[in-house]
Parts: sequence; C-alpha cells; structure tokens
Amino acid sequence: MAYQLQEINKRVQANTEEFLAECDQAYAQRVSLAADKILENLERSPIVLLSGPSGSGKTTTALKIAEELQRRGVGSRAVAMDNYFKTMNRRTAPRTPEGDIDYESPLCMDMDLLSEHFTALSRGDWVLVPKFEFARQMRNDSLGTPLKLEKNEIAIFEGIHALNDDIAGRHPEATKLYISARSNVNEGSSLRFKGTWMRLIRRAVRDYNFRGTEVADTLEMWANVRRGEKLYISPFKHRADIIFDSSLPYEVSVMKNYAVPILQSVPEDNERHDELLQLIDAFSHFEPIDPALVPKDSLLREFIGGGSYKYH
Repeated sequence: MAYQLQEINKRVQANTEEFLAECDQAYAQRVSLAADKILENLERSPIVLLSGPSGSGKTTTALKIAEELQRRGVGSRAVAMDNYFKTMNRRTAPRTPEGDIDYESPLCMDMDLLSEHFTALSRGDWVLVPKFEFARQMRNDSLGTPLKLEKNEIAIFEGIHALNDDIAGRHPEATKLYISARSNVNEGSSLRFKGTWMRLIRRAVRDYNFRGTEVADTLEMWANVRRGEKLYISPFKHRADIIFDSSLPYEVSVMKNYAVPILQSVPEDNERHDELLQLIDAFSHFEPIDPALVPKDSLLREFIGGGSYKYH
C-alpha cells in the first residue's frame, strides 16, 4: 500500500484536524480488529505476542490494544519484553560481523524465562516480571513486578523478538501480531518517501529528544538495526495472525518540523551525508503540520512526546 503525496497535501491544506482525525480513526480500526482476534483466541491462550521492527510503534499499539480490551471488559497488561534481556557478559555476548556486541540478537534475551512465564501465566500462577536497567546493562530482579492473570485477563508481551522460534515457536497457542510502518508515499508513480525512512525518522527524533542520542549516532546504528531486522525479525512475521501497518498518512508532515533541523545539523563529512540530503529533499515535498494539532493519544506521540501514555 502507498499513500499519495498530492492527496496528503490537499487534505492538510483543506482541513488539517479532520485529516488527522480520519487517519487516527483508521488506525483505531486496526487496533479493534486485533482485539477481535485476541478475544477469539482467549480460550486457547491469554498470552499475546506483539512483534515488529524498531520504530514501528509496538509500545503504543500494545497500550492501545490493552485499552480496547479493557473497554470490552477484558483486563489487560502490557509487558515490555526488553525487561527479559540477560545481564550482558561481554566475553560471551553475540557479536556483529564487525566484532561489536550485537544488541539486536535474540541471544540477548532470556528465552527460557519468557517461556516459563507464559506457561505459568496461562495456568493462573504468579510470576515476577524482571526489570532491566539499561543504564547499567543488567537485569535487576529486585525491581521486578509481580504479575498474575485472573480469569478473563490477557498479557500482551511486546518486543522485536516476540515471534522468534524460541518464543512463539514454543507457544503456538498464543495470539501473534506483527506491526510495522510499511507504506511508502508516492507522487504518481514516483517514490517520495520510503516506509523504512518513516521508522528511521521516528527513531532519530525520539532518540535525539529523549535519549540524548545525536542523529549521526542513530544513523550509524541503523545499519546494524536493519541487518538485525532482516536476520531476526522479518523471517518470523509469517507466524502472525494479524499483520498491520502503523504508518500514518500525516506523519511525514508532522515529523518535518523535528527532523529537518536535526538532519541539517549533521556534519557534511558524515559517510551517510548523501542519504541525509535525500531525506531533507524528500521532506520538502510535504506541507507541514503543526505538532500541536496531533492528538495526545496518537501513536506518533511515542516519538515526539507530549502524549497521554506513559512509556518506560
């Protein structure tokens, strides 16, 4: 699926708020369909596995699905699988072809503990969801959160490896979802903005504003992130019961306000400067949208801030 640039710009100029509302409503319908599938499968399993590559909006989507299920009278808990990272042992850590620690590898995850927790939660037993401290690169179980599912309650585990053989393969009874920003923006038959650029920009803006990461550093990491996607994430998306698109037709027009200044600040000697110029030029085709118009519960708020959801 591709959006048309002319239609986006026309809608922005005609009635921006109506355009935003329609886009968010279309996404809400996808969330509702996911809730339908989860409820259909509830008798088989209370576990939901939500996967997708970096920048796909997994966290907000998990929260929105939980919200929709609550609205239908089903208690829901969203659990970040990042907390199941193992404490890093630099001697035995998986490595990239360049010799760096491969943080994208599923070998960084405690697959056995996840499997034990899925089984225990399905039986109605208590588990202690661990807490991973990214600043110290270690798991701290003393900060863990007790979790038990009552009858008619669901746990949504979201993470890049949720559909991996060592997780979903051990629990085929779980409901499985795959999410990614998949749509390009075309002008007629000409490509103006790639779906993968949307995810890159989401991550770059979020990391710059909230994680203190310069755009040049995000770009440097992106090659390994994309390599990890192709090796560890995309091959398992066929397991999903539902695959849906998290891109929003209005997002490039909003992100233009944040992305262009930080992209322009990257030094000209950066090895990916040509790609930066491509991106900056791509944004020039879009009518801008004032970020203040973006609803507080929009998925885009996960990346630009100021939203109504709490992210950990």
